[in-house]
Amino acid sequence: MVLKRYKGNPILAPRGENLWESVMTYNCAAIHEGGKVHIVYRAQGSKPGVSRLGYASSKDGFHIDERLDKPIFGPDPASDLECFGIEDPRLTRIGDRIYLNYSAYGTNMGMVFPLKRVQIGITSISVDDFLNKNWNWGERIYPFYMVDNKNSFFFPEKFDGKYVLVHRIPPHMWIAYSDDMKTWENQKILLSPRYEWEYFKIGGGAPPIKTEEGWILIYHGVDREMRYRLGLALLDLKDPGKVIGRYDRPFLEPEADYEMSGVVPSVTFTCGAVVMDDTLFVYYGGADTVICVATARVKDVLGLLKV
Repeated sequence: MVLKRYKGNPILAPRGENLWESVMTYNCAAIHEGGKVHIVYRAQGSKPGVSRLGYASSKDGFHIDERLDKPIFGPDPASDLECFGIEDPRLTRIGDRIYLNYSAYGTNMGMVFPLKRVQIGITSISVDDFLNKNWNWGERIYPFYMVDNKNSFFFPEKFDGKYVLVHRIPPHMWIAYSDDMKTWENQKILLSPRYEWEYFKIGGGAPPIKTEEGWILIYHGVDREMRYRLGLALLDLKDPGKVIGRYDRPFLEPEADYEMSGVVPSVTFTCGAVVMDDTLFVYYGGADTVICVATARVKDVLGLLKV
């Protein structure tokens, strides 16, 4: 297998002394800035509990050097739109700001009977504040208001002056373009389920990785038995809406004990990946309980896509 699990997995696990992360620590964003990998992870104190985001960092990509005791981002207490939690973060740097995409889990306001709903949330922070751990998050934006939508992330650069967003309205992955991150246009399906291991639905994983051959896109696929695997595609460098390669088998699938057993068994789910020294580091949640990492040489990944 091209993607190799780190022998020291899991690299992050729940901590009982902190109630907000005592049962589940999983599905983390990852971004490489200032000589280290910053990991922003989803955490819960119980399976039905509210999700918040925690922070850890690693200089070598494997060993955790720092981990904060308190959440760095959580639901807006004044908003019903995310009152049940902030889920599955993705981080992307564009210019001098780092953008946080997340799934806002809240209520369908105004209903006679309670109804839960998940939708895309976006906020941002200056690079300096992020690196200095001054958690001065900006405006919270809900770009597809009250639409059943999640698994969103940005490309780390603009195309023809426009921001480019990938998101998931089941069962497809979509791509859209915007001048202001609030109004989105030229929306179209980017990828649809094709193989048996992604029969039920697919969704975005880590923000795209730029290479000379194209943008590496890691996504997840869900089969008929609700097992989550990672998939792999390649997008055109100049036209991110054009798929030029797709691996027909899973890039990673639940096999290890920490992926097969946990709060939600048989899950491998990524929200973040970075490249260091031509090595791709994929950070992923195992069984919705722990955080793990697996690595591959970038050229070997491109080889799977037959570029």
